[in-house]
Amino acid sequence: MDGFHNAVLHINLSQRSFEEEPIDDEVYKELLGGKGLGTYLLLNNTKAGLDPLSEDNVIIFATGPVTDTKVYGSCRFGAFTKSPLTGIYSESYAGGKVAEPLSRTGYDAIIIKGASETPVYLEISNRKVKFHDASHIWGKETYESEDAIRDEVGRKDAGVIVIGPAGERLVKFAVIENNYWRSLGRTGPGAVLGSKKVKGIAFYGDIKKQVAKPDVINKLWEELRAVSKDDPGVKKYYTEGTLQMIPVLNKAGAFPTKYWSSGTYDKWENLTMDALKKKSNVRAKACPKCFMACGNLSKVIEGRHRGLKIEGPEFETTYALGGLCMIDDITEVAYLNDICDRLGIDTMTFGNVAAFTIEASHRKSIGVRLEYGDVDGIAALLYKIARKEGIGAILAEGVRYAAKEWGLEDLAIHVKGLEPGGYEPRVLKGMGLAYAISDRGACHLRSTVYKAELSGMIPPEQIEGKAEVVLDFEDRHTLFDSLILCRFFRDMYPWERISLVINATTGMELDKKGLQKLALDITNKAREFNLREGMTKEADTLPKRFFEEKLEDSGKVLPKSEFDKMLSDYYKLKGWD
Repeated sequence: MDGFHNAVLHINLSQRSFEEEPIDDEVYKELLGGKGLGTYLLLNNTKAGLDPLSEDNVIIFATGPVTDTKVYGSCRFGAFTKSPLTGIYSESYAGGKVAEPLSRTGYDAIIIKGASETPVYLEISNRKVKFHDASHIWGKETYESEDAIRDEVGRKDAGVIVIGPAGERLVKFAVIENNYWRSLGRTGPGAVLGSKKVKGIAFYGDIKKQVAKPDVINKLWEELRAVSKDDPGVKKYYTEGTLQMIPVLNKAGAFPTKYWSSGTYDKWENLTMDALKKKSNVRAKACPKCFMACGNLSKVIEGRHRGLKIEGPEFETTYALGGLCMIDDITEVAYLNDICDRLGIDTMTFGNVAAFTIEASHRKSIGVRLEYGDVDGIAALLYKIARKEGIGAILAEGVRYAAKEWGLEDLAIHVKGLEPGGYEPRVLKGMGLAYAISDRGACHLRSTVYKAELSGMIPPEQIEGKAEVVLDFEDRHTLFDSLILCRFFRDMYPWERISLVINATTGMELDKKGLQKLALDITNKAREFNLREGMTKEADTLPKRFFEEKLEDSGKVLPKSEFDKMLSDYYKLKGWD
């Protein structure tokens, strides 16, 4: 089928073997690629109830039909597994320069199972699969490990992914890194690779996919290129990156602060792009096939972190460390961000874990006293988590586990074991529904309905009709993740253009109803995985604090009755009982 290689690669680490599997066209027609294909393969290659860190679990790396084409926003790939943090469905996506080399191996997905007895890194191309000894880089940080693998493979064009010391030690929210600062970030895929003793993978090849209508893709490329030149949203990403959300959310009273106690931070101006530019040299940086250039390559030029170089910090990292932990200096956020990247730790979960620890230490004896804004104390905690030393061994399991250990479950903020993104659901009520129904836990990306609530498409406090908007965003984003397209192109690809992209790459002709049916089938597959793992309807909820505890600054709350109405509406729209 056009737009695909029509094959996946199975790698068995225990046997150090590999084999190809052809994929029937019907699978692509029913589920597309990316998320759809990854979820299908995850269901078919795992059994219910397995330990996510056992050799029986698999991790799947997948591309989509737009990968390695001229389609703007297409330089992303995905990872799919059973999460060690949540125990349910796991998906993560990353940009950078890995997606195209991964696609050029000639496979739509690579499935890794089993476990090596000793540390290895893999070299995968369309000609071979090699298992290399990685003992000499086991224990090394991510930047050094990525450079070493690329040098040893001898291919500058290779896309390299690695784990850090946190993944090796099975920290439940360890990430997989590429291009230094890009992360397959949430739900702990780095720990899954660590459990398999895989330090990294290098992808390269020379197999190009055939698309159905290259002329249509060329025309679309010209059209979007022209549109982008004067688009205000594009300009905003270029000049401010994701930090543009800091003033917007504080103005709306929806910036999570002081571990979910307030919706505004009185020192938010110290966390903006303007603040970053005062203390750093910043230049816009883009992935291939992108005109957004949201990645801000920053080099700190003053203060105690002078010389620190990082892409970012992104908004989600800044909300978690700046807002939740009340750190009031963007370069200090960059400092902690850098440590997380080197160790291979999810900045969002870590920020939530650190803020939870601060609050917990104020409420009872937990073996450490930590204060809001204490950067060095938070950095010390980060290293303890990565090494699983003392209190770090508990916190390395995530907020849900630590809350149970300390008897503070009423304090903990998570959904299905995953800590939320930076949008306060007592203000942005649609985000409350989005967190509750996301298939990987409290995810802000499955349905970025905050966009609708903040832009005036639907008032944040409105309940009637909110489920329809959430689902419309979710369906479109599900197709984004199956194509795989960058989320920041959501305004560039309305329903009509998604239909056009699918037709141009695969030849499939789908109207909006057909696209919605495709999205439903894909999300139902992820739901099937979670139900198989024992998840019940009762998991589709929010922490009690959001229903019962008023925000300190605005007094706002999300009444349980309003949430229940949105959830009931959503279930009816999905056809779920």
